[in-house]
Amino acid sequence: MSKKVAYQGTAGAFSEEAALTVAGGAEPVGYPTFHEVFEAVTSGAAACGVVPVENAVAGSINQTYDLLLESDLHVVGEVYLRVRHNLLAPQGTRLEDVRKVISHPQALSQCDGFLARHKLEAVPVYDTAGAAKQLAERPEPGLAAIASKRAAEVYGLEVLAEGIEDFDFNYTRFFVIAREERPRTEGPYKTSVVFGVRHKPGGLLSALEAFARSRVNLTKLESRPRRDRAWSYVFYLDFEGHVEDPEPAEALVTLLRRAAFVKVLGSYPAAPMNGG
Repeated sequence: MSKKVAYQGTAGAFSEEAALTVAGGAEPVGYPTFHEVFEAVTSGAAACGVVPVENAVAGSINQTYDLLLESDLHVVGEVYLRVRHNLLAPQGTRLEDVRKVISHPQALSQCDGFLARHKLEAVPVYDTAGAAKQLAERPEPGLAAIASKRAAEVYGLEVLAEGIEDFDFNYTRFFVIAREERPRTEGPYKTSVVFGVRHKPGGLLSALEAFARSRVNLTKLESRPRRDRAWSYVFYLDFEGHVEDPEPAEALVTLLRRAAFVKVLGSYPAAPMNGG
């Protein structure tokens, strides 16, 4: 079996940090796209993958949810990572010399206040660590990057400013995906499902009532456009508990009767939000 954990991005990416928390001796391996992460896990090139699903400030990563719906992979775990953004530049650069900043669009938006205060032009690129790598390989006068401290170490850059994100509750939630479900362990569990409802009055209310009647607590509900039909939607839902627990099992049986379709993405140990 492969001893690799797939993530999207390059060394120094926040996704790599998340992958390191679940690697357990396995080697984190970066891939250019989310599609390639899913393909690596599906093919067996990687034992599992770690993909971001939502950020506390910027919201959901829609591509990940779309791929989960299309894939046969299972969600087997979750990770909360406290995201601390830093302004990086080549050695010898002063903060007052910086005019433009490159990073992933979400990272730029999460540091909007800092950029505005210092009158810095935001230039989006595909990845935070990729921005740091690009800057190290092709430095330009007045150009800096927003990325992690690890990226600064990996690419030999200097940290000009630490913790420049606008909010101190800037967490990103990641799913751990694998080909096979994992044995149940002790501790609290969460379950993620996706479902569609029939196009009729009260369709969504009827579906959600299944959880209220079974006293199952929902932790997330979000709608997404269907990729195979215009003006039709699916709903991604997280709830407390395991599919084998009596109350969630009862709720899912009712949901199966009332919804147009239901797909269980996985039941997995609920992760704490580790600050620091």
